[in-house]
Amino acid sequence: MNTTKMAAPGEGTVNDVHVGEKKKPPARYWQEPQTEGGDENKVEKHDGHTKQTQKQKTRTVKRKQDGDERGGKKFISGKSDPFPGPAPIPKDRVQKFKRKDTIKRPNRRNYKLKGLIVHSEKTSKFAQKQAARFDLLLPEDAGFLEGDEGEDTCTVSQEDIAEAVDITSATKYFNLKLSQFGPYRVDYSKTGRHLLLGGRRGHVACIDWQSKQLKCEINVMESVNDVKWLHSEAMYAVAQKKWLYIYDSKGIELHCIRKFNDVLRMQFLPYHFLLATASATGFLQYLDVSVGKEVTAICTKTGRLDVMCQNPHNAVIHLGHSNGTVTLWSPNQKEALVKMLCHQGGVRSIAVDKTGTYMVTSGMDKKLKVYDVRSFKPLRSYFLPAGASCLSLSQRGLLSAATADIIQVYRDVWSAPVTKPYIAHRAPGAVWGLHFCPFEDVLGVGHGEGFTSMLIPGAGEPNFDGLDANPFRSAKQRQEWEVKALLEKVQPELISLDPTELGQVDHATFEQRHQDRVQALGYDPLAKERFVPKFKKKGRSSSGAVERRKKQVAHEDQRDDIRKTVEDKLKMEKERKAMEKKKAVLSNQKSALERFKK
Repeated sequence: MNTTKMAAPGEGTVNDVHVGEKKKPPARYWQEPQTEGGDENKVEKHDGHTKQTQKQKTRTVKRKQDGDERGGKKFISGKSDPFPGPAPIPKDRVQKFKRKDTIKRPNRRNYKLKGLIVHSEKTSKFAQKQAARFDLLLPEDAGFLEGDEGEDTCTVSQEDIAEAVDITSATKYFNLKLSQFGPYRVDYSKTGRHLLLGGRRGHVACIDWQSKQLKCEINVMESVNDVKWLHSEAMYAVAQKKWLYIYDSKGIELHCIRKFNDVLRMQFLPYHFLLATASATGFLQYLDVSVGKEVTAICTKTGRLDVMCQNPHNAVIHLGHSNGTVTLWSPNQKEALVKMLCHQGGVRSIAVDKTGTYMVTSGMDKKLKVYDVRSFKPLRSYFLPAGASCLSLSQRGLLSAATADIIQVYRDVWSAPVTKPYIAHRAPGAVWGLHFCPFEDVLGVGHGEGFTSMLIPGAGEPNFDGLDANPFRSAKQRQEWEVKALLEKVQPELISLDPTELGQVDHATFEQRHQDRVQALGYDPLAKERFVPKFKKKGRSSSGAVERRKKQVAHEDQRDDIRKTVEDKLKMEKERKAMEKKKAVLSNQKSALERFKK
């Protein structure tokens, strides 16, 4: 049924409205305005799409074509990205965070294992790249002291350095006059925030050295041989004249461990929660501070042990002896892992860098030697007029050596020959303890007249790992970190010279156990089962089809054997060519006797 409506005066005509049809939706702002007129207001339909939709599609296609021609991503503004793709990362920074080598993938039968290996490699590469990217954003940078033209940095005094630096850094240079109970042993906490002093005549003090706030101060009324912080700044160990004592940060005695007697030196392994002690009776003992039990006691049979340090890389203990040898020890063996003859006289001090690559020793023969721990070979040898009684290595590789009351700091002692020190300083008394403060350009010196905090530019690591050692953590954060560290504690059985051996298989032991199992069972449980084709219906298990399936499996095994043989041949050929090239180079070199030939 059609109806018409009369137009009001001054209005145009109105089209017929059919009952049962929907009204035309109102125009939107993104649609093109329609011109007046009967024919122009009408939108013709063509194959179910309007001309207006076709125009929009045409514009979209043109934009895509323009973007493809220009070869860049498009933003909303229509401009292309001038730097497409992720930012490039320097190769040296990526190599810095490399953790493992690529694993040889198994054959195609182990699909699940192959997928796990591929996923693990992708995750490792992604983490390596992300770490390298974030390394570019580190806020701090390490810097060293640079003198003027013709000026040696070793002539610059500590007072001049303190005047040149800012106020906050200048307050880190100070002296504590404690002449009554010295000389002093020194130890900084893992975060570098707290300082522990132990006087030879019984004085023990715990200080927040940055704010100069005294935490506790006690006198144990007997001689003190060494002091050492434990896993946090809440507890510390004191090796007194007779036994080993544990105190808290308020000076309250927590434990007296009588199994550890006549202790001279101590080292704490933070990731194993082990306190290693060396005694005057020649015993090396390990104490698990998390449960309070002795792990092992080793009789070294080398006499008095007063020279000791640890390798932070693999937690192996290095001991120096009076016959000039250095021995490496692990709690898993009663015998030394390595014995090295380092000096012609007794060993006075040892230090190992944080990467576990270099070891520095000083002896009674007045020599300072640098060794490569990986190959146990000497790299450098330096002569000091009076020898070095104390050694310490910083996080950035600076070496401090003390001779009587003279402290000398050296740079790059293992990469190039060193002729003069980086910084030199004279202490008020004979030096008895040296220790670099973590994450700070500070060297703590304990001497007969008290304690001195020296400024050594470039000594500390400027960027710390907040999940491992956070100098600014609160008490709640310290408690949470302590719980996580206890849950992730490394067992003493895992301490070895090469930490990477933990992921390898002991083939000799595995083969012996396998042979014992074969003899006990009467058959080989790991033997390859004979392939038996499955029975298929609808005539697919005819004798010819079964034989074809058997041959296909046999050919796959044969391909694996051939592939392995080809790889071995290529490897041997590569080694043969390398040997031939080496021989050719040697044959081309003329000997000194060839000049006499006619």
